[in-house]
This record gives sequence, structure tokens and C-alpha cells, in this order.
Amino acid sequence: MRLIKQILLLFLCTLSSTSYGLSVEPSNWWVGMKKNTITLMLHEPNIANTQFKLLPYKEVELTKITRTRNPNYIFLHVTISDKAQTGSLKFNSRNNNFSFPLLDRKKHSAERRGFSSADTLYLINPDRFANGDKKNDTVNGMLEAINPTFKGGRHGGDIQGVINALPYLKDLGVTQLWLTPVLENNMPDYSYHGYAITDFYKVDPRMGSNSLYKSLSAKAKEQGIGLVMDMVLNHIGSRHKWMRDKPTQNWINFGGEFNNGKNATSHARQTIQDPHASDYDKRQFNDGWFVASMPDLNQRQPLLSEYLIQNAIWWIEYADLSGIRVDTYSYSDNVFLSDWTKAIMNEYPHFNIVGEEWTSNPAIASYWQRGKVNQNGYTSSLPSVMDFSLQEALIQGLNEQESWSTGWIKVYQSLANDFLYPDTNNIMVFADNHDMSRVYTELKQDLAKAKIAMTMLLTTRGIPQIYYGTEILLDNRLSKDHGDIRIDFLGGFENQQANVFTGQGLTADQQSMHSMMSTLLNFRKTSPAIIHGKLIHFSPKNGVYSYARLSDEQVILVFLNKNTEAVNQNLDYMNEVLPINAEAKNILSNEMHILKSKITLKPMSATVLVINK
Repeated sequence: MRLIKQILLLFLCTLSSTSYGLSVEPSNWWVGMKKNTITLMLHEPNIANTQFKLLPYKEVELTKITRTRNPNYIFLHVTISDKAQTGSLKFNSRNNNFSFPLLDRKKHSAERRGFSSADTLYLINPDRFANGDKKNDTVNGMLEAINPTFKGGRHGGDIQGVINALPYLKDLGVTQLWLTPVLENNMPDYSYHGYAITDFYKVDPRMGSNSLYKSLSAKAKEQGIGLVMDMVLNHIGSRHKWMRDKPTQNWINFGGEFNNGKNATSHARQTIQDPHASDYDKRQFNDGWFVASMPDLNQRQPLLSEYLIQNAIWWIEYADLSGIRVDTYSYSDNVFLSDWTKAIMNEYPHFNIVGEEWTSNPAIASYWQRGKVNQNGYTSSLPSVMDFSLQEALIQGLNEQESWSTGWIKVYQSLANDFLYPDTNNIMVFADNHDMSRVYTELKQDLAKAKIAMTMLLTTRGIPQIYYGTEILLDNRLSKDHGDIRIDFLGGFENQQANVFTGQGLTADQQSMHSMMSTLLNFRKTSPAIIHGKLIHFSPKNGVYSYARLSDEQVILVFLNKNTEAVNQNLDYMNEVLPINAEAKNILSNEMHILKSKITLKPMSATVLVINK
């Protein structure tokens, strides 16, 4: 009965708003939220002259009305008491009436657990993963139609395709899904990637619908898989209604003008931490646009800041999210970023958010992690950051010849910088993603190196993220164009010769890689040493990098051998982590070993030994 009531309230709100051509954002809120003061953005021609009143509703008050120079917007500030009950708020005026639902929260919503080192995130470009519903390939009113033969076009993948793949993903062993943005990108071209949002509250109809996205979250949880939303705070798509009708004059940075690239971002992220940086350089980085099609938002505008904070909380509550990944994190205003993350973590204390700060310098990346004491006094509430340093070091470590300054020492040095981070278990590690060449390509299509790379990522400290298709060696050897990096997943589309979901047509190498990764992914889900164990690593020697993961229940030893011949590895240096005469199982080969003074490592191989105490 409660569910039927809430659906009816949402329907009445939509009906009321639509009948007058009125846009109300957000479309609803919930009772019992810590964020109980919200701002409704109303958009309609000449609405600013409307005198809205809230009909009496117990424990809810319309506290303020804000008007701007734009007559097409009005902002209603509403306070909802902790004692307020579910129902429908009625806002009336002489010419405009609308309803605003207050809904019940899902039980224990505030206590939800975000993704953690117990998880592995699987990153998907939905348009390139699987086409589950051909009826939405081309949608009336959307500027770009399907064009599967163009690498920069829309290929037809959608949310239904991800839903259909959930059994496969569960068997593979992943526990979280990170989808690149699925919100509306009604742009004339290159709209498939999702990062030029034109409606913050609406799933792109070529991807599905809001309700289908919510269904994906629910169905994924039934398979033990959480859903992480990719959010864009820094910019919008140039076809967003805000570009035709800005709520305030300062809504978009640089006056809403790209100015033939003169107002482009410098990408000089180091200006944020640089004690000597000029205000000019700081502004050019933070306020500059990426490209003309992605206008840069001014988060210093209080109404916009509030809008973005509410939007994030709305999606967490509506879609039952287990995490957020923030695109181009540091490009937004840093004071706003503190407010945004603090508001979310206050609402959901055990939630997780990872910010993209694309730098191989850990000193810059660690600046943003919660708990870091920064020289300039900046306090961040961001729980997790992405480890681009380790990603770069891993590729170099596997491709370079071994010497005192090249090869595995790059990985060792990257991890040695962990003293800069407040929480090393809450760092996201990865070998590649949707913006860079695939790991198999970077490793010159070398299967053995790819296996070593992914073994390390799935056994080192932090939260691993893998890019869709890594498990079957998807490759972008044709070019570094994003369209080739975001290649169609095998089995997700018609007329493909191979199908991952059935195993049909996969090469022996693809099958071998898939088997190895599935073994590791499913093992790490229940391994206490990997989930929360201490990392102790040893300086690389003779082409071998080794480390241990230690917990009260378990010891894991990892040996990564780059040599093209077998190595008889002396174990004396590992006495501090190695139980005497311990019996260990190699989880990748199922071989048993009694660990004494030496162990034989196969050529170009990863060895993962498990000792249960």
C-alpha cells in the first residue's frame, strides 16, 4: 500500500507540472533526511512574477523565495522537520499550482555501505557493452541517432544490456558496477560517452529510463553487485537548457563564452596546491572549459551549488547507489567540493566517493583525500582517490628492462609514496580505463604481462577497478582514438563472431585470461588478507617483485616474475612474513607447496600463494 501511495504521489507531481509546462527540480524529496532544507528550482516563461504559497502542511514550511534577473526562474526554499510525514505538498498561486511528493526512505538507507577494498569495480561504457533493447536505438527528439559503423557514434548499448549481463558479471566475480554517465546527453554528435549532460535528473532515453536505472540497481543487488554512479560536477553539454536560458548571469564560467579557446582550461591542476600560483593561473584551470561543447559550471554560485548537492543526494536515495565516481574532480571549485562531499557523507556516513584527479604525482592526488592535513589548510571530505601513479608505474615496470632505476622499481617507488595518503586501503587502483589505451595494448598484446598486471591489481592494497573486456583481452591496437578504446563488447551486439556470454568464438588466450581473472576475482571476495590485510613489499630483485598481504587469519605471498626463464627464488628475505615450513596453495594453479628456503617461479608468471593460519 505504501509503495502504491508513493507511485501515485510521483504521478500527480508529474501530471501537475506537465500540464502547465512547468519544470520542478528535484521532482520529490524524502522525509527523515538529514538534509531537510531543500531548494526547488522552477522553470517556466515569466514564472518569477508568480506569488507561490505552500498550503498548510504539518512540519513543513516555505521559508524563502529567491528570484534572479532571469524572469523564467524562481527558487523555493523549503524546510522539512524531522517530524514531517509522507504526503504531497501543494504549492498554489493564481496561475500555477503544482504538487511535490514527500516520500518514505528505504529502510536503513542512511546506513548503506559504500564500495570498499572488499570490492572490485567493473567499469562499463553502456553504449559499447550490450544492446538489450533495440527499440531505443534511435529516439524521436534526440539529436543523434544510432550509427554503429562510426567509432565516435552511438552503437546502441543500453541499461537493459547491462541488466541482461548481470549473471555473467556475478560469475566473473565483480561486486560493483561503475557505468559511465547514463543521463541525458542530447548533443548532435559524440553523445555516446555521456559526459556532456543536458538533464541532471533524466536518464537518456536511448539508455532506458529512470525507472530502468533503478531496476538495474535492484537487480544488481540481488546478484551481490552494487551500483556506482558517474557524476559530472564541472561542466554540462552545450545543448543544456541552461545555455539557452541561464538561471543567473554567473551560472556559467567566463560569462558563458568559450571565446575560440581563449577560455579553455589550462589543465594545470598543480595550481591548486602551488603556494606560489597566481590567481590568474588558478582561475584559468578551475574556470576554463574543456571544449566548446562542454561549458564550465560556476559552483561558487550558491543556487547552483545547492542544485548539485541535492542532485547527488537525490540519485543516491532514488537509485539506491553504493557509490559515486566524480569526473574531473579537481576542476570544480574546491570550496564547493568540500561542501558537496561533506553533505553526502553527512547523509550517508558509510558511503564512498572516488574522485578523478589525473596525475601521476601522489602529492597532488593525496591532497584531496579525507583526513589529509594540507599546508594551505584545505580540508577535504572525499573518501577515495584514483591511483594514476601506480597505473603508470605498472605499465612502465612491465615494459622496461630491469635496472636500478627502471622496471619493477617504478612500482615499488609508487607504493612507497603511500605515506602521503591518509587511507591507503581506500585508493582505487586500475590498469586502464575509458580514457586511456587498454592495458593489453599498452603491454604490446603480451598475454603473460597482462596476467601479471591484473594479478598485481587484484592483490595489492586498495580498491581494484577493471575495464570491461580486460578479462577477454579487448584491444585498441588500431589507434588511440576513444572510439577504439571503447570497443564493442563481444557478445553484446548482433553479427559478432565471438560471444563472451556463451564462450563461443573466444580464442585460447581469451579463455585463459578470463579463467585467470575469474579465479582471482572470486578468491579476493572472501580473502581477509586482501580485503583488509597489511601490505609488506620487498625491493625488486633480478626481475622479481614480491610482497605479502597479512591478516590475523591469512598470509598471502605474491611473486611477479618478469624473466623469460624460471627463477629459483630464495625465500630467506621473507622470514618476517613467512611461517616456517608453511603449507601454501597456489590459487592460480591449485598446486600445493611446502615453503622452505626456495620456490621455483615459472617464466613470465604470477604466483599467488595462500597460507591459512
